[in-house]
Order: sequence, then C-alpha cells, then structure tokens
Amino acid sequence: MAKARTLDRRRRSISGIRKITRTMELISTAQFKRAMTRATTAAAYTERVTALVGHLARSGLEVSHPLLEPRPEPKLATLLVLTGNRGMCAGYNAGVIRQGVARYRELATVASDVALEVSGKRGISAFRFRKIPIDVEFTHFEDKPSFAEVDVLAERYLQDFTAGKLDRLDVAYTRFKSVSHQQAVVETLLPFHVGQVDNLSYKGHETQYEFLPSAAGILDEVVPMSFRVRLFKCFLDAAVSEQVARMVAMKAATENADEMISHLSMAYNRARQGQITNELLEIIGGADALNG
Repeated sequence: MAKARTLDRRRRSISGIRKITRTMELISTAQFKRAMTRATTAAAYTERVTALVGHLARSGLEVSHPLLEPRPEPKLATLLVLTGNRGMCAGYNAGVIRQGVARYRELATVASDVALEVSGKRGISAFRFRKIPIDVEFTHFEDKPSFAEVDVLAERYLQDFTAGKLDRLDVAYTRFKSVSHQQAVVETLLPFHVGQVDNLSYKGHETQYEFLPSAAGILDEVVPMSFRVRLFKCFLDAAVSEQVARMVAMKAATENADEMISHLSMAYNRARQGQITNELLEIIGGADALNG
C-alpha cells in the first residue's frame, strides 16, 4: 500500500500546484488585456508625434533643437534597465538583463562615466549578483505604469541632457510587437536623431509646413514630448510583455500539471489494482489452508 499511497500523495500535491498556476494564468490574462489596450493606444500617439519630428527634419528646413544635437563622443552615459518585480514569467527578465549587461559593458568602453538605473527587483538582484554597481533603483513601477510616474524620469533626463550632465541615454526593455512576438532590445533615446523614426514615418511626398508662431517654438514642444512618449512606451511595452510571458509560462505549467496528474492517476490505479489482486490471492490462499 505504500507505493499507491506515495503516488496518491504526489498526485494531490501536483493538483494543488495546478490550482496556483491556473489562477496565475487567469490573473495574467486579465492584466495582459488591460496592459495591451494601454500599449496599443499609446503606440498610435507615439508614432504620430515621432513621425512629425522626422517630417520636420526632412522638410528642407533648418531644424535645430538641443535634443537633436549629436554627441559622437559621449562622456556621461546612463543605462536604464526595465525588468519585473516578480518571476514566474519564463525568460522575460533574463532576456532584458542579458541585453542590459552587454550594453553596460559596451558603454563602459566608450564613456568615462556610466550611470546604471534599474527598475524591478529581478533586475536589481541580478546586477548585484554580478557586482555591477547600481546608481538608482526603482520598484514602484508595476503592471500599470502611469505617464505621471514616467514623466518624472523623463523630465530629469531632459534637464540633465540640456545642462550637459548627460550625453547619452540607453533603455533596455522588452519590445512588444504581438502576442506571439516580444523581443528584448536596447534603444538609444538621447540624443534624439531622425534615424529613430525611419520605420515610423508615414511614406509619401515631401510636406511643406507653415509654422505659427515659429518653427523654434513648435519644436520646443514637439521634440521633448516625442521623447517623453517614447520613454513611456518603453515602460508600457515592458509591462505588457511581462504579462504575456507570465501568461504563457503559467499556461504551459498548467498543461504540464494536467499531463503529470493523468500519468500519476494511471500509475496509481495500476498499483492499487495490483495490491487488491495480491490481497485477494492472500485471502484465497488462507481459506484453502484452513479448508485443507
């Protein structure tokens, strides 16, 4: 009976784990739907604002703004890494951390001072494990980052870049393309250059613009806003990608648990039938001995 009892105990243990993974799958699915709605809504606005900057830069006018000034030899660089506060999401955090570590080492070879800022407990623990010093840590960005929270960071980066305290800003995050495709990438957001919007610009003939009150006044509004929304989109993409990864991981874990429960149930039934057969044989043998 010990073998059957062991199998039954293991089956009940896996059933308990299955309830947890199934619950986490349902929660992640609901959070993913909300996060994807926010990400897709912001993506259209981000594309339009960013494409506008590209159109202005290619319109034949003299487009000048501090954020557009190239700095080929950056001395002060900042790397922002966006990870999650929790695990159970397959290789989501590992992919971003891998990209972030590689870019940090690359920046260390070209810049004299590299500041590392990490969002998410998983990323913080990973960089600490690798003995890489972290300058700023964030743990308050959950699955619903607000524009106001991200705008605080964006304003600091803008002020530092304009004041010469920052020459380059890189962001490591997971870009969301579709439910089946997310990719860990590193993007350079500052200095802002026209090459960033080539894939976002609307194709067509060259557009002529009339500026009111002036081109400089409009650029002072459009270029910083373009940077703010691009940074915000990085956070939104990271949030929705994390939920997708967790949803897929928990769905796979639930299916694996179902398969293990099925195999254990079959093994338990065979073991129990064998034990019952042995007990019946012992009873028949004992009865024959008494009758004999």
